[in-house]
Amino acid sequence: MNRYERGDREYQGLMGGAPDQDLAAVRQRSPQLYDALIEGGFGGTLAHPELSRTDRELATVAMLSALGGAEPQLASHIRGALRQGITPTELRALAEHVSLYAGFPRALNALAVIDQVLTETGEPRPATLRRVRLADHETLVAAYGDSGPAVLLVHALGLDWRMWEPVMATLAEAGRRVFAYDLRGHGWATGSPNPFGMADTAADLVGVLDAVGVDRAHVVGLSYGGGVAQTAAVTHPERFASLALLATTDHPFDAFESRARAAEDSGMAAQVVPSLTRWFTAEALAVNGPGVRYARERVLRGNPADWAAAWRAFAGVDVQGRLAGLDKPTLVLAGERDASTTPAIMSTIADRIPGSRYQELPGTPHMQTLEQPELVAAALNDFLPAAS
Repeated sequence: MNRYERGDREYQGLMGGAPDQDLAAVRQRSPQLYDALIEGGFGGTLAHPELSRTDRELATVAMLSALGGAEPQLASHIRGALRQGITPTELRALAEHVSLYAGFPRALNALAVIDQVLTETGEPRPATLRRVRLADHETLVAAYGDSGPAVLLVHALGLDWRMWEPVMATLAEAGRRVFAYDLRGHGWATGSPNPFGMADTAADLVGVLDAVGVDRAHVVGLSYGGGVAQTAAVTHPERFASLALLATTDHPFDAFESRARAAEDSGMAAQVVPSLTRWFTAEALAVNGPGVRYARERVLRGNPADWAAAWRAFAGVDVQGRLAGLDKPTLVLAGERDASTTPAIMSTIADRIPGSRYQELPGTPHMQTLEQPELVAAALNDFLPAAS
């Protein structure tokens, strides 16, 4: 393979289209410049394997944003970045980063181009964000949708509200008001008072509902968030219109305390491998897609004291058998490949809740929304009511 052929191949790998079609105008104006671009650029530097295609597109978008005056090229590379698996959230964060090092005018211009490309490709606008003061700390509430039944999403331990981002817009588009918030000790609420118990997390959930003006919500909790949701359903059933339990437990596991001590003794970097291999399939870890990248970064940036406090709170979950009289529509959603809260564990939870619906998602591990968001969204769309 000569450099021209390598450049043609690399252009298609990075940008998706055929260069002789995408760059036809350049080739017509200057065949020499076209050849230099394909042979020297895409067939040379850009074909080198030291930087991945994802890293190269992220770097290119950053440099073109900082440079300014290259909006057509910036738009092309934003499309290339999306093709390489860079998410709209990461692109918007990149514009924020540019504002610190190249100034707000460059960042605002880049953000306008990012927004234009995302609109063209059908990506939803970002969630609206609101800071909310609870009893003893401040948290962040994200929202999609202006009308319809209220849905409150409760995230897993070690993550934040963004673990729900892959499904929020889809749920809202069907005619719902969809909210997600940062649990104490997570995300915006990092460093909130600890130790605490599951009763405190349940009170926080009710406080969030009060803050957003919702009397009764359809509450969805995943993993630790499922423990929080179940605790709140036991103590405040009047605030629930329905309950969806994803990849969770109604009783503590012996491993919870050891996970708390592991962070205190070894720090957060040592928690990445045991956490991610418990949360994702080997295939997802190999691909290193957006969900895996997000989860890894959340664990690495976590506060050991908050991590330990959350695991110890979860070790006090006490809801087994106490939802039998809830009398609310309940969905129990298991992942076929969940090695943590297995289908056997989840089906037993469903057995303990009369009238609940049990469903198993094929090929799905513990972090359902981060690896199989389409399946989760479809299951929740089928379960949750929406505005007619």
